[in-house]
Amino acid sequence: QLQASGGGLVQAGGSLRLSCAASGRTFSTYNMGWFRQTPGKEREFVAAITWGVGSTYYADSVKGRFTISRDNAKNTVYLQMNSLKPEDTAVYYCAAGRSSYYRTSTAYALWGQGTQVTVSS
Repeated sequence: QLQASGGGLVQAGGSLRLSCAASGRTFSTYNMGWFRQTPGKEREFVAAITWGVGSTYYADSVKGRFTISRDNAKNTVYLQMNSLKPEDTAVYYCAAGRSSYYRTSTAYALWGQGTQVTVSS
């Protein structure tokens, strides 16, 4: 089970840190990803971090502003979001999977419930 939290309302240029706490199993051997979705659009890849080495991958739209990290001891993944823009407004989902296709939602078998991020201009 994955539980995302940390969303909220923030002004443009501000920061938020999302957390994704895993329970029920050890997620240290899973790749973890963050996706986001706005009404009427498909779920969009944001960032991913692999198990083991912890390689990170980002969508071009967030590169340089967002940072994904994981704390395996706490079974938690984070998404630090800086310099937020109104176009970052979405419901953010965390996910866990074992496929190497990190940027595609079908690579992830387990999903959290989503947390709303709203960036005002």
